[in-house]
Amino acid sequence: MSKVVVIGTGTMGVGIAAGFLASGADTIILGRSTDKALACLDSIRTLAQSINVDWSTLNPLLQSESIDGWQDWSGVDLVIETISEQLALKKEIFASLDQRVPPHIPIGSNSSGFPISDIAKDLSTAHRMFNTHYFMPAHIVPLVEIVAGQQSDLALAEKLCEFYRVHNKKPVLVKKDIPGFLANRIQHALMREALSLVEEGIATPDDIDTAVRYSFGFRYAAVGPMTQKEISGWEGMTLAAELIYPSLSNITKPPSCVTNLVKSGKTGIAKGAGFKAWPPDEAAIMKQNYEERLKAAFEVLKIAPDQD
Repeated sequence: MSKVVVIGTGTMGVGIAAGFLASGADTIILGRSTDKALACLDSIRTLAQSINVDWSTLNPLLQSESIDGWQDWSGVDLVIETISEQLALKKEIFASLDQRVPPHIPIGSNSSGFPISDIAKDLSTAHRMFNTHYFMPAHIVPLVEIVAGQQSDLALAEKLCEFYRVHNKKPVLVKKDIPGFLANRIQHALMREALSLVEEGIATPDDIDTAVRYSFGFRYAAVGPMTQKEISGWEGMTLAAELIYPSLSNITKPPSCVTNLVKSGKTGIAKGAGFKAWPPDEAAIMKQNYEERLKAAFEVLKIAPDQD
């Protein structure tokens, strides 16, 4: 039986804990206070139920405690930090874990912005510390990026990848903690071009969504971009690249079409508007459709799964 400790009671912490609980792992959620940790247990159970209706038959334990109050590290396979994106706070937590957690237990940070090399700098057990970066919603999206820092042990990173495979996730090993790691670098390259096309009046946000979802995005549910080009042939890609690459956007900051939205408070569904208005009823439907589509896509990915 696996045992995982998740530090942080926000959206990511709850989702990460639910994913482990659904796969049968004993799961401990730690919050700033015992009450904060206790308050999110029902949400964790609900999310676990949404991705595995039979999770309770696996009999995993779900426990809660304050960060400072938890002392039982026996049998723990992994500790994951998911607190807010403040480097000073993360460094403080990791300095404490460096002393409290037995040195054979790997420790991960879900930070998407701070490299583990900075978080674990000067700590005596930095070799067992990694970025373990999830994507929202964490209980559904399969990918977890295991990012090695300057002092991280790559052999331990490989073992951590195998641990995630056992728990129904798709880990990738990123051997250097460059900005954006792996998936976000690729995602931002796409977003830079998409936002530039909107800025230049070449396409609308809706048409960009349609173009991505029903062309290469549609294919990517079956295979990734590298394998898709293995199938279609690299010669066509390289010929097209010679024509297209020189005209691609190389802007070094977000264009005004999106920065103006942010300045005006139109940051998306949560604020009721982004590039388009989101009345509450439409927002609720979109969120529901989003999760249902993600679950359906995950079922597709289970068909003849890749061999890791």
